[in-house]
Amino acid sequence: MTDRMQLVLEKQRASFTAAMPEPMSVRKDRIDRAVALLVDHAEAFAKAVSADFGHRSREQTLMTDIMPSIGALKHAKKHMEAWARAEKRKPMFPLGLIGAKAEVVFQPKGVVGVVAPWNFPVGMVMVPMAGILSAGNRAMIKPSEFTERVSDLFAEVVPQYFAEEEMAVFTGGTEAGVAFSKLAFDHLIFTGATSVGKHIMRAAADNLVPVTLELGGKSPTIIGRSADKTKAGSRVALGKMMNAGQICLAPDYLLVAKEQEEEMVQSVVSSVKAMYPTLLGNDDYTSVVNGRNYERLQGYLEDAKAKGAELIEVNPGDEDFKASNGNKMPLTIIRNVNDDMKVMQEEIFGPILPVMTYAGIDEAIDYVNAHDRPLGLYYFGTDKAEEQRVLNRTVSGGVTVNDVIFHNAMEDLPFGGVGPSGMGNYHGMDGFRTFSHGRAVYRQPGMDVAGMGGFRPPYGKATLKTLERELKK
Repeated sequence: MTDRMQLVLEKQRASFTAAMPEPMSVRKDRIDRAVALLVDHAEAFAKAVSADFGHRSREQTLMTDIMPSIGALKHAKKHMEAWARAEKRKPMFPLGLIGAKAEVVFQPKGVVGVVAPWNFPVGMVMVPMAGILSAGNRAMIKPSEFTERVSDLFAEVVPQYFAEEEMAVFTGGTEAGVAFSKLAFDHLIFTGATSVGKHIMRAAADNLVPVTLELGGKSPTIIGRSADKTKAGSRVALGKMMNAGQICLAPDYLLVAKEQEEEMVQSVVSSVKAMYPTLLGNDDYTSVVNGRNYERLQGYLEDAKAKGAELIEVNPGDEDFKASNGNKMPLTIIRNVNDDMKVMQEEIFGPILPVMTYAGIDEAIDYVNAHDRPLGLYYFGTDKAEEQRVLNRTVSGGVTVNDVIFHNAMEDLPFGGVGPSGMGNYHGMDGFRTFSHGRAVYRQPGMDVAGMGGFRPPYGKATLKTLERELKK
């Protein structure tokens, strides 16, 4: 496997170099083929995702994996020529006055490695592909071993649309992933857990491969006193229950004014019941991906309960989950939580929602700032001064106001984390720039600039004049 990976990398790089400069028409053709791949095999991908999860609705996969991927690719095709235009820059005074020219041109980097996660196993391969292909790169893909059927489907269909020197897929477990991350790519994008992201970055460092890491974390949701609790509860419930909470941007925990906690909890409960009257046999509700993650989530609940938390199971149909032979879980809201509990120490990635209370908004802000910088931060409220205070005094990868997750759906906004929640951005123009090299180009005029400025020895009057002019406060 390692030998084949290296061989394909060399093949892609040689093809990339031979084709320079590759016209926009070729890039657009690749985007068209990527869209065709998704449209032609949308149903097959939906079935594969559901089989890998134990159950996930066809509609959700089409909405959260296929549709965003097609949207991103079409957006890139529409705007890529504008993104690719060279940027004029101003030469240092007075060089511009005597004919010097400066610009930044955007070149493709070469071969980009994509390491994708299991939670959105199609989208997290194909959404980054919009930036990768529009920028003019080749791609090597390592999908997740936890969604094996999706990975096998990618390996089957990609060669039907792309030559190996354009795009290639490598399946396999941990050993294959380690080998893949050690390759000397021109750029590597990884989406997944922070703990794994550290290993990816170490492996990439040996070859000085630049990395984009989208890592997740504990995204806080601050419910201001001025918030419409009914709307807030509905939107939090939708974001938390989608994919059974297995989203890097899912609202991880709530911060609510103490006197409004009960109202907010009941709003979330009511909204869940309205969306999911039942859960076990409900085609709209996703299963936890596997037994290992199911046991991890159950462990969080047991730990919290043992340490004094109150657990509120939202089970609208009063169903017997323990008697089922699957991994579906109802939402559990946890009150009276503290940082000694595992559920407040690790990214939840499942249908569990801790609720913390605050006396004043600064207490909520201080709590967020005392912890790792999250991928997303959510604020609900109509108090504009408070909203601005929250935005000004916190740091996160992105923000959605009066909803959750939606900033990620805006293709024209950069998407990425900060610190432990990741580094680098993609989506739209920011993805194009991430997967491009911004190359500085300076054109010197015909005059003897070095001599005029006194930069060439022997130093003399011109040198002293330049130094006198520039070395001032």
